[in-house]
Amino acid sequence: MNDETNIDDTAASEADTGAPSFEDQLNAANEEIVSLKDRLLRAAAETENVRRRLEREKTDASTYAMTGFARDLLGVADNLRRAVAAIPADTAFEAVKNGIEATERELLSVLSRHGITRVETEGQRLDPNRHQAMIEVESDAHEPGHIVQELQAGYVIKDRLLRPSLVSVAKAKADTA
Repeated sequence: MNDETNIDDTAASEADTGAPSFEDQLNAANEEIVSLKDRLLRAAAETENVRRRLEREKTDASTYAMTGFARDLLGVADNLRRAVAAIPADTAFEAVKNGIEATERELLSVLSRHGITRVETEGQRLDPNRHQAMIEVESDAHEPGHIVQELQAGYVIKDRLLRPSLVSVAKAKADTA
């Protein structure tokens, strides 16, 4: 019985001195454990997010690393097209024309193998994300806002625009009344 009195006296003296009780200490420790567990889970989630972002950036970097080189090659493709268009219809130049066209096809094939494809323009409505309107022309054959002619081909690399198509766009005929 004497031991019980000592325990009660100790508890009473702790309450009197302002020292935290065992339950208060236990609750504080549990709160700290919950807080630390939450911080640990958040840190683990942040680490996983950083890992995923870095993996995505690494993939993008390897996929789009050749963008500058590809843009430079597009000028070569344009010049080959211009060379074919500049050759007269004379039969003496037919072999030269065929050679230039074969070179152009090979270049476009190489670009295609690396995910670089031409932007569609024929019969399309102007898409400011893929086309750049250079001029507007009156046209009965096309609806306003639709592409009339491609002035320079545009290209995409995978899903990113490499170069927009330069186009002329139809506009409604002006009333002459």
